Amino acid sequence: RHRCCHRPTKLYDDGVQPSHKTEYLENYPGYGSVCPPESCKPKPELQEDRGRMDGTTTFKSDYLPYEILTRPFRPQAEYRPKSGKIDLGTIYQRDYSPHKVGPVTLARPRERKHTSDAKVDTIPTYRDDYRLRKGERTESCKVERPYEPPSERFGNPSTFQDDYFPRQPNPPPSCKPCDTKLAEGPFDANTIHRTAYVAHEMGPMFVRPREEYKPSDQPFEDVTTHQTDFKGMPGEQAKSCKPESGKVGSDDPFQGTTEFQDRYQPYLVTTPEFPKPREYVPPTDKMDLKSSNRLDYISHKVAPRAPIKPAPGRKSTAPFQGKTTTKDHYQPWSISRRGLIKKEEEIQKFTGKFSGLTTFRSHYIPHQPNPPPSCKPVHAVATGVPFKDETLYRTEYTPKKKEVCPGLDPAALGYVYVNTDSQGHKFYRQESPERSGSSCNPIPEEVPAVS
Repeated sequence: RHRCCHRPTKLYDDGVQPSHKTEYLENYPGYGSVCPPESCKPKPELQEDRGRMDGTTTFKSDYLPYEILTRPFRPQAEYRPKSGKIDLGTIYQRDYSPHKVGPVTLARPRERKHTSDAKVDTIPTYRDDYRLRKGERTESCKVERPYEPPSERFGNPSTFQDDYFPRQPNPPPSCKPCDTKLAEGPFDANTIHRTAYVAHEMGPMFVRPREEYKPSDQPFEDVTTHQTDFKGMPGEQAKSCKPESGKVGSDDPFQGTTEFQDRYQPYLVTTPEFPKPREYVPPTDKMDLKSSNRLDYISHKVAPRAPIKPAPGRKSTAPFQGKTTTKDHYQPWSISRRGLIKKEEEIQKFTGKFSGLTTFRSHYIPHQPNPPPSCKPVHAVATGVPFKDETLYRTEYTPKKKEVCPGLDPAALGYVYVNTDSQGHKFYRQESPERSGSSCNPIPEEVPAVS
């Protein structure tokens, strides 16, 4: 695969070097003695050699090692098995006397079924004792009274009308700011962008000229690799693995009787008779709707029930006595605010100036650093024998032929222009490819190059 050794191109590359400065940095005017903010990025400076750090710490200098004594341990006695036989008898085996256990008798009595051969009498007690009685329909006891609306106006005041006293509403304070005086003169709409902006003239936009299409003079090679390399081989048709369907049996009619014909006996079947429904005959007598309640009920003259409404009371004009038992016996207590439950500080605060002297500063003894010994070998004396600088790469390397890009001079190298892709690479095709010993048609390969 060809790899272009030149710099890759773009579709709209005008060759202008990119500038990392912005228009704001070039045209921003300074304001008095105000300096731009400094960068917080550390500068790449080499740290100076401040000497080797002493490895002694406060713990190492103040620590006193103690002598560690090993704890005496008791030597374990040697195990000696006891002589004699172990008695494995228990109190349960000694005191337990076995008994013969029989089957447990059930405490539930055996179920007994009371059966009788007598026929059940299907007439219940209700049918035997009940007798139909003729009753008359009772008349309604409801006294019909037509509704008469009152002629006078309703004059009883409500509790809200008696207890409500109209009060004058207090309007809430307005949150609107006070009237401010407008500035005199016209409004100055100048901004920093308008005063400091420098207009630049825009140049004409670069338009790439369109290349004319030039059709190729050579005929189109529509022969594929499959057509050139594939050669049909004559072969026999595959045989089917399906077995041949052979007919089993003969076409002669069946002459004989079956087991169903021998054992089947026809029966005479008659159509079932359905009973005819009786015609409905309506009763001729008039229906008696009188019940026992209507016949035996005696109506009484009863006065209407008086309403349970309290009698209208007289409105008193005397002032309301609002004294109650709670008001007379309750006396307000003088409550003072409870203080904070804060403990007094046990350690008193220092009033003097804080001395920043630490234990490390007070006990630290500066030592002169000893530079580490150099591990560099001593310079050896050069010998008169020449140095053998031959390597395996130098002895076995075979230089390869450098490929020349066809975009430099396509006509001299024997290439013809084909097309250009979206990334700007031009593809060329070799005019006279080398002939090989095979009988297939040679197809020149497309080679990309830089436009």
